[in-house]
Amino acid sequence: EEDMKKQKLLKGSPLFALARTKARRLDIETKGLKMAELIQAVQLKEGHQDCFTRQETCAERDCCWQLSCGAKMVND
Repeated sequence: EEDMKKQKLLKGSPLFALARTKARRLDIETKGLKMAELIQAVQLKEGHQDCFTRQETCAERDCCWQLSCGAKMVND
């Protein structure tokens, strides 16, 4: 999954499966969380802003969730 930023857009079950895998590795309880909540929990645990699907624009070019988030990339 470290290569996710090189992959194509992920949605639905494949994205949720990746989020659950990352969450388990970070000891995050996944039960009862919606996909966006799960990804946001992973972002926080990794020391990032929990912004997945919460912003219209994004300048974080190294985010592995960026393709699936839907935020429009902007220059810093």
